[in-house]
Amino acid sequence: MSTSPEAGLPAGPRLPGDLAMWFFILAELAVFGILILAFVVAQAMQAERFQAGRQALDASTGLALTLSLLTAGWCAAQALARVRLGRGGASPLLCMALAAASCYVVFKLAEYSHLAGLGLGLEHDTFFTLYWILTGFHFLHVLLGMLILGWLAWRCRAGAYGPGRSAGMESGVLYWHMVDLVWVLLFPVVYLLGPA
Repeated sequence: MSTSPEAGLPAGPRLPGDLAMWFFILAELAVFGILILAFVVAQAMQAERFQAGRQALDASTGLALTLSLLTAGWCAAQALARVRLGRGGASPLLCMALAAASCYVVFKLAEYSHLAGLGLGLEHDTFFTLYWILTGFHFLHVLLGMLILGWLAWRCRAGAYGPGRSAGMESGVLYWHMVDLVWVLLFPVVYLLGPA
């Protein structure tokens, strides 16, 4: 019988995913935080211009964008839960996440096209400069997240993940949740909230 204090004790709680992904996510959140702060400060300084710019945006489109990203996040979380339990069906759920994310891409490209058609481009005014920078930077993260979701779906189909060996999938799903979180902050700041 072992006298080691660690013998027979269950492993303590661990941080899901890889530590490198956490550092990456924190760095990205810091960049988004700075950009959102710049938007809020500029809005305080140019309240009327920001209110006029916001009138050109359609809040219902912003809501549809939000719902598509959150749906993708829910599907990815359910896929991860299935993998952790050793159950099948993770790959189709990740494909559903990709489909929901594709809706975001379609809606966002339509919004970009509409705004560009109105002449509301990057150099129109401060509001639209920050709008294009913030949402464009986020859009690039969505595209990367979709590549990650596709990779995870392929790896799940190949049986690469399972109970006790899901760190890679956890990292990918964590990245997608970061994309969700940033949009949940961006949507009200850019589309809904005026200066206090």
